[in-house]
Amino acid sequence: MIGVKKISHAVYEVPDLEHQLEYYTDILGLTVTGRDSDAVYLASTVDHHSVVLRKGSHPRCTHIGFQLGPNDDLDGFEKQTAAHGIRTERKKDSQPTIADMVSFEDIKGTVMEVFRQPEPQKQSFTSKGGVVPHKLGHIAFHVTDAQRATRFYCDVLGFRVSDWMGDFFSFLRCGPDHHTINLVETGKNKHFHTAFELRDWAHMQTALDYISRHGYKTLWGPGRHGIGHNLFSYHRSPNGLITELFAELDLMKDESLGYFEPRPWHRDNPQRPKTWPKTPEAANLWGPMPPDEMME
Repeated sequence: MIGVKKISHAVYEVPDLEHQLEYYTDILGLTVTGRDSDAVYLASTVDHHSVVLRKGSHPRCTHIGFQLGPNDDLDGFEKQTAAHGIRTERKKDSQPTIADMVSFEDIKGTVMEVFRQPEPQKQSFTSKGGVVPHKLGHIAFHVTDAQRATRFYCDVLGFRVSDWMGDFFSFLRCGPDHHTINLVETGKNKHFHTAFELRDWAHMQTALDYISRHGYKTLWGPGRHGIGHNLFSYHRSPNGLITELFAELDLMKDESLGYFEPRPWHRDNPQRPKTWPKTPEAANLWGPMPPDEMME
């Protein structure tokens, strides 16, 4: 199977584009690498863009970009996707540095944009200040059917299940990171949060100080999750969508070994993919569960 190897970018529609752009540049510390009549492109380091902003009637995540390996066959991936009965569209030069992509919708209506890895852009860190995350790490969604959505990402895009919480919350990986996509069954299809990776606990501390000084309330955290064992903190961006900052996420560096590289705290060692129970005594496994205002 030809599977995606890395999350590349996320596309958001927002009513107030300039206000959201100010947040991504001045608060998160991303760098504008391109702008046209329809979109603004923002980068962290390696990729030309990890966030794309477009004007829209309400805030939502509309597209996610994924990279294949540099030697993977994009034609083969398109045929493989079409064999699942999915209608695909081929796009040429639709975004900077992406000469050819295959696009299609997942079962909740989010557009997948799949392409071969372009040349790294060697972006330099911004000198303006801000959080300056290491990379776009993962995106989480509310879904109406977590089992069905999980099968789609595994069967069509080549994701692997890292963990489940009960039967309603899946953590999926396409590379060594413990999760790149999260799917939590809540009876609705919508964006849950977008996560950017920080370097370590020291970076987390300075980042939270920075966003607090600029008027952003922490919704949840800082803390350490059970599933994935990463440090975490969540806040809401100006468009209302939630941003997670995280560090020290579990890594599966060798799929053949089948367990995650130990991080600072582990319940089991070695840490293998499993189903975490949904029971009162297990309520703190993921954090505990987010506050109600994050799940609305």
